[in-house]
Amino acid sequence: QVQLEESGGGLVQAGGSLRLSCEASGRPFSTYAMGWFRRAPGKEREFVAAVTWSGEATYYADSVKGRFTISRDNNKNTLTLQMKSLKLEDTAVYYCAADRSRSFSWYATRQLSDYDLWGQGTQVTVSS
Repeated sequence: QVQLEESGGGLVQAGGSLRLSCEASGRPFSTYAMGWFRRAPGKEREFVAAVTWSGEATYYADSVKGRFTISRDNNKNTLTLQMKSLKLEDTAVYYCAADRSRSFSWYATRQLSDYDLWGQGTQVTVSS
């Protein structure tokens, strides 16, 4: 059974950068499509970025495109979200998630409901 644990959150000034990591324990992390989602205060959880099992295809929400980069290292069972040019509106709890139905799939989805395994989340706070 794979378990997911996020790290790397914290307090950063607007315009700064943070790198979030999601470590997966257990196998077979490398076969799943993976995603990052976030929930801002008072809002619903929303899609941020996703990556296919191979890492070859990535997807981004329009709000983060060009600023965030999702990547994975299947040898290290790690998913990463590099965030730069952070804005106040990026403040949220960030979650990594696995879509276990898309093992070895050529695409990953943006739909929250397609992801069935979640981490606990890590807080990112962007200050002015």
